[in-house]
Amino acid sequence: MLVLYETAAGQALFKVLDKGKVASGDAADVWKHFETPDQANKLLKLKAFNPFGDTTEALAAATSMVDGKIDKDLKKFLKKNASKDDLVVGDTKLGGLIKEKLGIECKHTNATNEILRGIRAHLETLLPESDDATMRAMSLGLSHSLSRYKLKFSADKVDTMIVQAIGLLDELDKEINTYAMRCREWFGWHFPEMGKVVTDNLEYCKCVIKMGTRDKVKDMDFSDILEEDVERTLRTVAEVSMGTEISGEDVSNIQALCTQTIEMTEYRAELFEYLKQRMAAIAPNLTVMVGELVGARLISHAGSLMNLAKHPASTVQILGAEKALFRALKSKHETPKYGLIYHASLIGQAQPKFKGKISRVLAAKTALAIRVDALGDQVEASIGYENRAKVEARLRQLQSGGAMSVGEAGGSAKYDAAAAATGASGAGYSGAADVTISDAADEGEGKKKKKDKKEKKDKKDKKRKREDDGEEKKKKKKKKDKK
Repeated sequence: MLVLYETAAGQALFKVLDKGKVASGDAADVWKHFETPDQANKLLKLKAFNPFGDTTEALAAATSMVDGKIDKDLKKFLKKNASKDDLVVGDTKLGGLIKEKLGIECKHTNATNEILRGIRAHLETLLPESDDATMRAMSLGLSHSLSRYKLKFSADKVDTMIVQAIGLLDELDKEINTYAMRCREWFGWHFPEMGKVVTDNLEYCKCVIKMGTRDKVKDMDFSDILEEDVERTLRTVAEVSMGTEISGEDVSNIQALCTQTIEMTEYRAELFEYLKQRMAAIAPNLTVMVGELVGARLISHAGSLMNLAKHPASTVQILGAEKALFRALKSKHETPKYGLIYHASLIGQAQPKFKGKISRVLAAKTALAIRVDALGDQVEASIGYENRAKVEARLRQLQSGGAMSVGEAGGSAKYDAAAAATGASGAGYSGAADVTISDAADEGEGKKKKKDKKEKKDKKDKKRKREDDGEEKKKKKKKKDKK
């Protein structure tokens, strides 16, 4: 009789030296034979050990059992060492699989758990190849990997990074604007004309650090910072400036503030690149639809990518405009047509009268893209490019007022991987396969709504007129009765 025992370091087969001591089936009697290491060695002896090369192999073996399968290495190990004996296993499902696949008779009795508990208690003695420190490290690594597998967790798909990054990015924008404004106001006392000549905040701060005071402008070269015509204008206005004189201490403090502004601006650029990479890894389809910043703000507002995927398209459309929505519902006015999604480039391209329609179409396609990112296993933005092409086609159709194709309506658009790789706008949309149809259905629906609205208004007017006529008749009747 053999006992299969699985550890984080490998799989072991122990031979039972005295079957009579474990065949009784009484758990209390079996445990007596494992009270000391010497008793355990007299009862069990290691027959074979199949070590794992690394945590990846251990995870593969563990996940195979979780999925109700037998790992290839375990099959070879059992065929080689346990094909002729009865096998004691801790899991009845595993025993059934081994019997079905390999034809090895497996047993699981009341005493099985006590045998496995005894092996676990004296593993160092029974398995000389195992080291306590190595076993702990392997167990910890395997437990973390198995937990991630069960939760379908990937270290590369952590939306918390996006939530924190976009929050910090917004705060940095506010701080940089505040610092830059302070630099302009502070240095403006000395050189007020420079604010209109150098409009970029980063260039302004670099110029202040380089020049110090305005009287040094004529002798300095700003070609590495400014364009030639701007540099020429700066020299001209510096000679006729009406600013006040400042001390060296003032200049050093202003330059220190400019240095802080430049460092924050450079860090902001690095953070934006990091955010782009995270969005491309976690939500590629959402990024294609609305861009990195808008996509990150949607995830941050919802709390996580999974929470955002649970929202319907109508909620995605007005996400970020909750105050306006509830205010409109309370005052019985028109509800908002868009929230954070308004800043997407596709809505920005639309004419003001079409922004509401495009936001509705974009929200519907974006909701599908979000669900693919949150619940799908794809790493490409296939559906993102395809849906973006449909939204762009709808935008062109609205602006031209012409016919809409079957592909544009959502029927047969194909994803072109080559076009998607180049990042081309509308990649994956094939116009050659389009079959044009009229947009009469939309027009007819609009006319029907107008007609229904007019009929309701006419009915109200008639009802009000009848009520007025009835009141006049009552008044006349009362006057007659009095006479």
